[in-house]
Amino acid sequence: IAEGNEVVIRLAKPFKPLLALLAHSSTNILAPAAYDAEGKVQKIIGTGPYRLTLLEPPQRLAAERFEGYWGAKPEIARTTYLAAGRGETRTLMAESGDAELVFQLDPPSIARLKRSSSLKVLIEPVPRVVLLTPKSGAGATAPVEVRQALSLAIQRDGVAAAVLRAPGTGATQLFAKNVPAWHDPALAPLAYDPAASRKLLAGQGWTPGADGILQKDGTPLRLKLLTYSDRPELPLIATALQAQLREVGVDVEVAVQNSSAIPAAHNDGSLQLALYGRNFALVPDPLVTLLNDFSHGGAEWGPLGWKNQAFDQAMAALLASDDPAEQQRQRYAAMAQVQKDLPVIPVAWYRQTMAVSNAVEGAAIDPFERTFGLSTLRWAQ
Repeated sequence: IAEGNEVVIRLAKPFKPLLALLAHSSTNILAPAAYDAEGKVQKIIGTGPYRLTLLEPPQRLAAERFEGYWGAKPEIARTTYLAAGRGETRTLMAESGDAELVFQLDPPSIARLKRSSSLKVLIEPVPRVVLLTPKSGAGATAPVEVRQALSLAIQRDGVAAAVLRAPGTGATQLFAKNVPAWHDPALAPLAYDPAASRKLLAGQGWTPGADGILQKDGTPLRLKLLTYSDRPELPLIATALQAQLREVGVDVEVAVQNSSAIPAAHNDGSLQLALYGRNFALVPDPLVTLLNDFSHGGAEWGPLGWKNQAFDQAMAALLASDDPAEQQRQRYAAMAQVQKDLPVIPVAWYRQTMAVSNAVEGAAIDPFERTFGLSTLRWAQ
C-alpha cells in the first residue's frame, strides 16, 4: 500500500524471495500521476531511461529517450518494439534491416543469418526449458512408471542436434549448469532407453496391438499433445517426439494451437500432454516460479494433478532455513523428487538467440530475459 511517498509491503509471514519477486514486471511502481481518482492506471510513468510514446498491446510499443532520467542518458534516442509471431517473419526482418535487434530465431534460420555480412548472431544459454508435461493426476499417465517410460523414449541428443541445431542442450534434468543453485551434478541423468521404456509400459499392463500401438483392456494408448507455434521450434520438437514415442507403442496426436490452449486444457482437466518452453527466470530466483508452478498439485504452466509430500516438505524447509548449506540440500532434495516422479519431463535446455544489425554496437543477451539492453546500445560509427 502507499503511505505518503512510501510503498509499504506487509506480509502475513516471512517470505525470503521477496526481493526477487519485486524484480518482476508486474511489481513495477508507477508515479502517482499515472493513476486517476479511482486508482486506475491511465498512463505509464516510471523512472527509467526511456518514456513510452505508443502502446498498442500486445503487438507494438514505442519509446523515446527520457531527458529527465537520473542516470546516464542512452545514446539511442527512439525505439520501437514489434511482436512478430512467426519465426520466418522475424528472420526476414533481420535480413532486410527492418529491425536492428531480432530475438528468438528459429533454428533453421540461424545458420543462414550467421552467413550474413550485415549482422551478427548472438547465442546464450537462458534458464528456460522445453518441457513435455503429462497429466499426473488421472488417465494413462497417472502412474509414475508411465511418465518414466515416456521420458526413456525421448532421444534428447537427437532433438537438440537435429531440431534445435544446438548439440549438447538435451536436458538431463530440469535445470542446466547455468542455474548452479538448482542443477545437481550428482543427480542420475535422464536417459534414452527405449527397451527400458517398453518394459515399464508392459509392467503397467500395456501390450502391443495388431498395429503396434499399446493397449490395455481394449483401449489404445493414444494421447493428444498440445503445443503452439509462437516458438517455432516447438511444433518441430512435437513431431520428433511423436515419432520417438511411436517407436515404443505410444500413439501421439499433435495439435498446434494458441499458447492459451494449454492453460485452458489444464484448468478444465482435459490436458493429456503439453509441450512448451517454461522460463524459470521470470524473477531472478527460480524458487518463486517453482513455488507457483508446482505447489498444490500444479498450476497452469506446471504439473497437472501431481502431489508429492517430500517435494512440498523440501520447499517448505528451503523457505524456513537461513543456512546456505541447508538451503542447498533442500534444493537438491526437491529436484530429486521432480527427477523421480517426472510431473514435467525436461526435453531440452534453451539458448536465447538474437540477430544484431551491424548498425548498432553494445548488444548483449540478458540471461534473465528482463531487458533488451537498449540503454547501453549505441549507433555504430
